[in-house]
Amino acid sequence: MRRRALAPAAPLSPALVAAAVGVKAPSLYKRVRDREALLGLVGISTADELTRRLTDAGGDLGELLTVFRRFGQERPEAFRLLFASSIDPERLAATSEPVLRATAAIVGSERALDAARLLTSWALGFITMELTGAFRLGGDLDEAFAYGMRHIVGSLTSDQDAVRLAQGS
Repeated sequence: MRRRALAPAAPLSPALVAAAVGVKAPSLYKRVRDREALLGLVGISTADELTRRLTDAGGDLGELLTVFRRFGQERPEAFRLLFASSIDPERLAATSEPVLRATAAIVGSERALDAARLLTSWALGFITMELTGAFRLGGDLDEAFAYGMRHIVGSLTSDQDAVRLAQGS
């Protein structure tokens, strides 16, 4: 199934947000000082929502990656903002926790962060290319994502099996 690239959204501004939620701009400005503060609040909300979805997904890496992709497809502008804004480290740690737990179960705690970074960078690159319409050679993107996911997750399992064999386990 080939998906169309999503058109870029209109620039976010407090005035547009005020109109969208049905309040006057001055009312919003009492709570949000400027565009950067607004983006920060959207980033926090986005991180919290993604954290909830990843936590609800359980510990299967394939399911976590699928949830991550679905989130990007459903909320592309918020998804982009998540990686472009400065979200406090505690929130990012909470968002990362489900993936870190799942990778630790496969590769051990000492390599969990490396494995989580591998998975996240691959998925982020795939989803970003999908959202921008960069996959132009045809083919089914769902199948391509599943293929990549199987091989990346499989490589972590294979790597861990090789380590166990080398250690004589």
